Amino acid sequence: VSPLPQEELEHLNEANADINRGELELDAARSAYRRILSESARKLNSQGSQLGNCIERARPYYEARRRAKEAQQETQRAALRYERAVGMHNAAREMVFVAEQGVAAGKNRLDPTWQEMLNHATRKVNEAEEERVRSEREHQRVTRLCQEAEAEVQALQKSLKRVILRSKPYFELKAQFNQILEEHKSKVTSLESRVSQAKTRYSVALRNLEQISEQIHARRLQRLLQRRESPVGAESSPRHSSPESRGADLGAECPAGDSLSVLSLQTVASDLQKFDSVEHLVGISDAASLGSDELGERERRRSLRHHRSVSL
Repeated sequence: VSPLPQEELEHLNEANADINRGELELDAARSAYRRILSESARKLNSQGSQLGNCIERARPYYEARRRAKEAQQETQRAALRYERAVGMHNAAREMVFVAEQGVAAGKNRLDPTWQEMLNHATRKVNEAEEERVRSEREHQRVTRLCQEAEAEVQALQKSLKRVILRSKPYFELKAQFNQILEEHKSKVTSLESRVSQAKTRYSVALRNLEQISEQIHARRLQRLLQRRESPVGAESSPRHSSPESRGADLGAECPAGDSLSVLSLQTVASDLQKFDSVEHLVGISDAASLGSDELGERERRRSLRHHRSVSL
């Protein structure tokens, strides 16, 4: 096996092993996730049965806390976008200042390069200014939403203080299960990604092996065709040799008694590939051109040659 197919075979085997190992781990992780989910639901249901309707009465408070947390995270992202926009705006203004100084110089006053640089810097300032204003407005909007969510949490905490305290064990247990389930979910997602990558590597290696196999078969077929065509090529090759050497070659290839028959077969094979016209032979008579003795001698030779050819 050549190095390239051997290397692709190793890649194929490695990817196949990774797929098998990854799928086993993935099945185990999914089973663990389903088991923890089932146990969590059973325990939470048991806890809810003990606490009664205080859980549903306190649920709006916990929903408001969730919305407030999401609004706070969005406010932090908007603040980062605003800071980035302010930095880009300041950098663009500095670029405009440098370009203006270059254009103001006496030797660069008519230089088109400095003019183009100034125009480009001016466009960047305008774009950065628009982004800064837009991000500032977005930051103000999400900040207002965050403040409203926090105010709602405070109001619900005051009005639902008693039921919040009574339902606290349930929601604390729910938060613990949520964290465990999130960890297992991340593990399942990671294993799914790893198995998918291994399957991709397996497909690539398999496709490469198929291409290599097709190339090998094509080369073998080409060599086979060349080997079958080699006698015709040898016959038509422009090799010059004397009659004595040709006779010696024929004598080396066959027994001495069959040299005439071999020569006749090669001549016939060569003549079969030549499409000469025979119309000029219509008016020619053998009796007119040859004497009776010579004609009889040729007939005997033709009969002898035919007999030897058939004997082969």
